Amino acid sequence: MRLYPIETGNFKLDGGAMFGVVPKSIWNRTNPADSNNMIDLAARCLLVEDGERLILIDTGLGNKQSEKFFSYYYLWGNHSLDASLKKYGFHRNDVTDVFMTHLHFDHCGGGIQWNKDRTGYEPAFKNAHFWSNEDHWQWATNPNAREKASFLKENLLPMQESGQLNFISPTTECFLEGSELGFGILFVDGHTEKQMLPHISYKGKTVVFVADLIPTLGHIPLPYVMGYDVRPLETLTEKSAFLNRAADEGYLLFFEHDAHNQICTLKHTEKGVRFDEVFTFDEIFND
Repeated sequence: MRLYPIETGNFKLDGGAMFGVVPKSIWNRTNPADSNNMIDLAARCLLVEDGERLILIDTGLGNKQSEKFFSYYYLWGNHSLDASLKKYGFHRNDVTDVFMTHLHFDHCGGGIQWNKDRTGYEPAFKNAHFWSNEDHWQWATNPNAREKASFLKENLLPMQESGQLNFISPTTECFLEGSELGFGILFVDGHTEKQMLPHISYKGKTVVFVADLIPTLGHIPLPYVMGYDVRPLETLTEKSAFLNRAADEGYLLFFEHDAHNQICTLKHTEKGVRFDEVFTFDEIFND
């Protein structure tokens, strides 16, 4: 088995929204804002190669939305999903499974693309099974007013219409049961209903794709919860349990949204769990 970080692009979001009740004078130290109060973010995915399976965790924003839509998110940098796959010798047609932590547009938008004549949409991974869970799918396709702008029907319905959509049971503790791949799932509900966080056993370590439970290194302290979360008090409970276990067991946290830090370890301190060491993917998994 091998893992590869897939950089699909960079964007920006409002720093205040990203840190909720935490004052800018504090969060600006770790996630400095620009003149528009926007902070740098990544759409970093993870590719898992295991035998004949090639599993992509999340897909980034994609490129099918309008220029006006993308203008809200200040796209920057030169990364792309296709270029990142090519770097490791892969093409999107090689992907066998697309695992979606949740269906907000910045996590699943790259899974669907325009068809050839731009009259409709089609899966961007024509040979892949798309994986969500039924509770989250119902939540996303019948969205509440708070999240409606993040659940875009053009990102969702083509998955179902293609016949490539599959559901994982919330009682499932291991993705692709029966496989030798050590790929566990933690279900969390604070950010959105039934977000799925992969836990992958790799080279004697547990790598956790922390998605939107802990978007960046700056979000590790317990009260640092996004304003986007639908159940912030539940996020606090989920974060506390996860952070303590991660520190106890030496998990490697793989950040999806931190534009400047890929992986970190944690430690217990008098102020609670904090980051210990920060690594690039190559530094910690250098062959």
